[in-house]
Amino acid sequence: MAEPALSARVNAWLARNLVFVLTVLVPTLLATGYFGLIASDVYVSESRFVVRSPQQRPPSALMDQILQGSASTLSHSDDDAYSVHDFIESRDALKELDDKLAIRSSYSNRQVDIFDRFPGLRWDDSFERFYIYYGKHVEVEYDPVSSITVLTVRAFAAKDAYNINRLLLEMSERLVNALNDRSRQDLIRFAEEDVRVAADKAHNASLAMLAFRSQQSVFDTDQQAEIQLEGVAKIQEDFVSTEAQLAQLTKLSPNNPQIPGLRSRAETLRKAIVSEGAKVTSKKGSLSAYAPAFQRLTLDSETADKLLQTAITELETARSEAAHQQLYLERLVQPNLPDKAMEPKRFRWTFTVFALGLITWGVVSLLLASIREHTD
Repeated sequence: MAEPALSARVNAWLARNLVFVLTVLVPTLLATGYFGLIASDVYVSESRFVVRSPQQRPPSALMDQILQGSASTLSHSDDDAYSVHDFIESRDALKELDDKLAIRSSYSNRQVDIFDRFPGLRWDDSFERFYIYYGKHVEVEYDPVSSITVLTVRAFAAKDAYNINRLLLEMSERLVNALNDRSRQDLIRFAEEDVRVAADKAHNASLAMLAFRSQQSVFDTDQQAEIQLEGVAKIQEDFVSTEAQLAQLTKLSPNNPQIPGLRSRAETLRKAIVSEGAKVTSKKGSLSAYAPAFQRLTLDSETADKLLQTAITELETARSEAAHQQLYLERLVQPNLPDKAMEPKRFRWTFTVFALGLITWGVVSLLLASIREHTD
């Protein structure tokens, strides 16, 4: 009689507290069973690094305190840091990790509970599904103020978490070195191309000047014009002297036999002045006519030479800069080999399920009481 009576009391209690059983007791028992008996241990390996250029100083807590509020004055290689982050979270990184560490086998280990291992209950073991799974176990957090990146890896074995974290850092360092090499090559290649273009321009300008001098028999219009004008000036002096002598003899001795000779000399000098002056100032075939083209060619040659010298200087500067590494991935905290599973938080998750159940039970009880009151 005792057992039927106990069973009746239990059934009556369950009937009165069915909502409590469904919303609190059952979920809590399931959570206790899962987290206490089924859920696999998760080991967490963490590392910290910063991507910076040579002129940057590594961030520190003291510097952050001193420079708080003026952190914008610090120069950080944010773009390159984001490139490293994207690579860590990329399919390429996952493929290399799987090739070298066989992480798919590690995450698919039968000893891991079915809810946590890959592919779990989905039964889809494609690479894309594994990539999504990978993103949930490898986390990259970036602090834009200090430029420190925290890399966190979760795995079901301590050594796996450590090896994945270590290899990701090595791959990231290789990426930074590749970016450095590409930057150096581009820097030198562009500088060499500028030198080549400038050298071609200087060569063409020299050839154009040489052709002009050969065709027009002109070396330097200014110097040649100055020489021509000096000759004209001397002829003019002779002409003036001859004219004066002729005028004096004509006045004092009109029948002097020297007068015809002086007149002939004066006429010759006059024609020479006109002829030599035309070589300098006439519109066609004179030095003045050649001057604009000669000055343009001279300006082109000088400009090309200056551009070539500037390009050569920039090339030497580029080679000097390329000799120094432009970016560094500096490890601030090395990956740790965990000696204890940090996840899952078994008691915390069980208590969370219990607390949510109580809240749900309270809400549902109030709703049911309100319905009964409204019905009555």
